[in-house]
Amino acid sequence: MGDGFDPGAVRAVAFDVFGTTVDWRTGVAEQVAHLARRRGVELDGAAFADEWREMYLPSMGRVNSGARAWAYLDVLHRESLDELLERHGVAAAFDEDARGELVRAWHRLPAWGDAAAGLARLRGRYVVAALSNGGFALLTHLVKAAGLPFDCILSAELAQRYKPDPAPYLTAARLLDVAPGELLMVACHGWDLGGARGAGLRTAFVGRPLEKGPAGAADRAADVPSDLAAADFTELADRLGCP
Repeated sequence: MGDGFDPGAVRAVAFDVFGTTVDWRTGVAEQVAHLARRRGVELDGAAFADEWREMYLPSMGRVNSGARAWAYLDVLHRESLDELLERHGVAAAFDEDARGELVRAWHRLPAWGDAAAGLARLRGRYVVAALSNGGFALLTHLVKAAGLPFDCILSAELAQRYKPDPAPYLTAARLLDVAPGELLMVACHGWDLGGARGAGLRTAFVGRPLEKGPAGAADRAADVPSDLAAADFTELADRLGCP
């Protein structure tokens, strides 16, 4: 653990969702491929999911910079989707209903195998929250479908700013009635933990080497400054002394 980090001073633990808690790539890729077959077109679901995800941070960055008005994540995903379908030359095959179904693919994603059990252990000692850029409805549906035992959901929609802007992290601390330094942010992304650290939160890195697929370049603990690092939620619970 990092110098000066006391797990006993932590009162709540917030978890990133896409990539850290759930496997967005597998979930989106399978649903894209399935719907494309139904529409009579061929799409590489994994490649499509990767391209869609690459548009994620830039689209939210435009909101945070003030280049566009606030819009919740389903709207941003839809705008990126429309552009992607045109890019792949298959826009005509996807009507409004099909596009809506594709956007909702992000509402139905499988949890990593250690997520539910690890969260259950952690919530025996801490308040455990989902803190994600996903919209409130998206997160509610996702957490329910995946059977994830969070105590509460804290969407960036509540702050009307996206991580890594300080507002979502500070909004989470305020709503949980804890000081920023009493809130531990858990993520597999350096950009997320960097934002949390800048807002005064404590940070924990959890490795998800397959987040971007076997050939993807997932963030590694050695490259991400944090108060502690763990291989998964089970090890995180061990390191935080949870029975």
